[in-house]
Amino acid sequence: MENLYNWGIDLGGTKIECAVLDRQDPTKVIHRERIDTESAKGYEHIMAQVGRLIDSVSSKLGFRPVQVGFATPGVLDPTSQTMKNCNTTSMNGKPMAKDLARVLGCEVRLANDANCFALAEALLGAVQDVNPNAQIVFGIIMGTGVGGGLVVHGQVVNGFHGIGGEWGHNILEEGGDPCYCGKSGCVEKVISGPALELFYERQAGQKKKLKDIVQAYQDHSDPAADLTVRRLMDSFGRAVSTLINVIDPDVIVVGGGVGNIDLLYTEGYDCIKKYIFNSGEVLTPIVKPKLGDSAGVFGAAMLFS
Repeated sequence: MENLYNWGIDLGGTKIECAVLDRQDPTKVIHRERIDTESAKGYEHIMAQVGRLIDSVSSKLGFRPVQVGFATPGVLDPTSQTMKNCNTTSMNGKPMAKDLARVLGCEVRLANDANCFALAEALLGAVQDVNPNAQIVFGIIMGTGVGGGLVVHGQVVNGFHGIGGEWGHNILEEGGDPCYCGKSGCVEKVISGPALELFYERQAGQKKKLKDIVQAYQDHSDPAADLTVRRLMDSFGRAVSTLINVIDPDVIVVGGGVGNIDLLYTEGYDCIKKYIFNSGEVLTPIVKPKLGDSAGVFGAAMLFS
């Protein structure tokens, strides 16, 4: 019975969610459950919370998993087999795959949460609506930060260093604002929500939420909003053009709060044409996600598909 289901865990900084999907029909959710991460209590407590959640779900279903996929807030380094780039910093440097396998007593597989987002949208979500035969899918997350995930032939591309899809930490603006990664002017420091709000504040001398900045742009009522939104559109075009030039995906899915801005799919799309190495022609479908906050946990469950 255990092999009839895909188990996934979305291991976030504030919550840990488990989903169990039917392996033959992954759109059929058998059970979902979540608990608080309580990450401030440290790494060992996080491991214990994962164990408690799996125990709880197993008791309700009457069986335990033989495999569990995990969406993590960082990546497992292929060489050291320890975590890196986690914003839940207590995870960094820890052999999480080994520890989770020990706690759960089963095989585990880890992938960055952006990769899990891309995998879920490719196999179960928006990509199925626009191109179900897509072979290469890139998932963008534009919100508080900027991340990305790459899926080829239905499999996550983790890469040689484990950083496949880390589009948000390419330098987009020489001499730009410093990023936590150690560089300056990263994509994340230009087109994330906080970066755009900071740019507006510098222009206007006052703070404004991104949704209000976009509304002011559409109302033609605020010159600083015009500058901010035009910066977003042009920077989005330049950054996405590099993705298309390098991997030429069949579909790009854009998630996160900034990804909800409809102008990205019209004015932002047009800006790609200025930078793409294809005589100004862009045919790549760029779409919003379909699965919402389910994408991470569904993608984790699909790591063993």
